[in-house]
Amino acid sequence: MTRFQSGPFAPRAARARPAQQANPQATPQASSAEREHERILGTYGGVYDDPRLQALISRTVDRLVAASERPDLAYKVTILNSGSVNAFALPTGQLYVTRGLITLASDTAELSSVLSHEMAHVIARHAAIRENQARQSAVVARVVGDMGGDTDMSALALARTRLSMASFSRAQELEADGIGVGIAARAGYDPFGAVRFLTALERNATLQARNADQRALDFLSSHPATPARVQNAQSNARQFASASASEHDRDAYLSAIDDVVYGEDPSEGFVRGRRFLHPKLGFVFTAPEGFSLDNTAQAVIGVREGGTQAMRFDVVSVAAEQTLIDHLTSGWMEGIDKASAAELTINGFPAATVIAHGDQWQFRVYALRFGTNVYRFIFASRQKSAGGDQVFREAVNSFRRLSLAEIQEARPLRIRVVTVKAGDTVESLAQRMSGTDRQLERFRMLNGLGPGEAVRPDTRVKIASE
Repeated sequence: MTRFQSGPFAPRAARARPAQQANPQATPQASSAEREHERILGTYGGVYDDPRLQALISRTVDRLVAASERPDLAYKVTILNSGSVNAFALPTGQLYVTRGLITLASDTAELSSVLSHEMAHVIARHAAIRENQARQSAVVARVVGDMGGDTDMSALALARTRLSMASFSRAQELEADGIGVGIAARAGYDPFGAVRFLTALERNATLQARNADQRALDFLSSHPATPARVQNAQSNARQFASASASEHDRDAYLSAIDDVVYGEDPSEGFVRGRRFLHPKLGFVFTAPEGFSLDNTAQAVIGVREGGTQAMRFDVVSVAAEQTLIDHLTSGWMEGIDKASAAELTINGFPAATVIAHGDQWQFRVYALRFGTNVYRFIFASRQKSAGGDQVFREAVNSFRRLSLAEIQEARPLRIRVVTVKAGDTVESLAQRMSGTDRQLERFRMLNGLGPGEAVRPDTRVKIASE
């Protein structure tokens, strides 16, 4: 569907640092890297400026480079202002790590496993090879498109190409894991940091999964299944385990990430339970009972437990002279029943609604004007029901203007590092995770605690709170 044109759902380049002027003497590879750098900043919320974090990462990278097979290579690490958990590398040695990944790690050894893994991609020229593979894939796609008549042959060719690239990617990831563990160990970091972080990564993926089995996507994903990577990392770590390679640097790491923003940045809007608030644009709404919300760069997506209902909230540019009914029936969505279109007023805002029919889903769509923007609620149900329609209308009716006090009180979640006191338990500490869902599971995930594992007095742990 249409991408957001403004507000929190716009392509996030608006929040990134300004693009540098292209160097006319730059090599084609450098120009390509600059364009990719700007695209990455636009996708991942720009740069997250934190001198403590940057200093920690710079020190870690210097140690890793000195211990690597290519100490002559130079790297630059950019911290991305995104709550997602991700890291990647460009062929030029530009490394990227999100603040979401940084807050998931619990010590410098875990972070070093990520950074050395990405350095390994550069050393082994994986990133450059992937670029060539992508170009070849584009050629295959064009050829397949020209096949025309033989649908089965076209599908088979595309499937084989996709499978070949996915398998190649899995091999790259496992090779980078092996190289990375060796680099981290030679730099003096605990080689089992990779095992701990990959385990945390798997727990995070489980926590983020909504109503689909994410592991089912592993076969054709660009990364191998995390359990397989954990086993591989354990095997690699055993080869390097020694007294000289055992540094965790946990206290320094926790001090560096104390007060780092956790999850969404309020300037982009954020989710609190079933509510979505946007302090900058000044509105709030509440999703129907049983819905889980996820704020993405393009839309706020909601899914009801069980997967029988879903919703999308987005913003579009509609000319002031165009009526909302004209917009809803303009052909941007298939299956619109024009006879169902009706004008409404929702909390004083002009609005309109329409019904659409799909093969497996029934849709109820609302559009309302708020300021200069038009916001859309798109609700989908597998089965049509009057009760469901009423629930959707109640959610739309919850859309309102935030008060000045509410805007001033809207604060981001931040990582708070606290010392466990006598009598503290996992349960009592998890209850301090204000503004988060599934607090107990999230607390264990953030602190690398397995099921049934307890906290120990006088140790430091992470909580997320406002």
